[in-house]
Amino acid sequence: MTKAELAEIYRGYIACLNRQDWPNLGQFVGDDAVHNGRRVGLSGYVAMLERDFDDIPDLYFNVLMLVSDPPYVACRLGFDCTPKGKFLGLDVNGRRLSFAENVIYEFREGKIAEVRSVIDKAAIEAQLAGGR
Repeated sequence: MTKAELAEIYRGYIACLNRQDWPNLGQFVGDDAVHNGRRVGLSGYVAMLERDFDDIPDLYFNVLMLVSDPPYVACRLGFDCTPKGKFLGLDVNGRRLSFAENVIYEFREGKIAEVRSVIDKAAIEAQLAGGR
């Protein structure tokens, strides 16, 4: 798989997330997917995303930076959203937040097998403290 092909698959995955098209997520995520060291499988991955969208109804994944080097994709995702209550253990309660997530994906056989993700919690804490 070329860098361009893998980047195209990844962008299809992001579009699938933004449509909340869970029945088709299996086109992009492997049955034995691992998220931050924890095996969640496809069903657990879908459940995680459903919770995210329930907690953050206006959630939208915006690709800010994308590097493809098969079998890896590294991406910086940007978010501008309004979590309903607690988010990452913080009392957000409907405040609009802007933050980024840095993610590295490992693909096997054209599907996401492992995800390593870090959300910029410090940026969220600063906004909640009034230092947007």
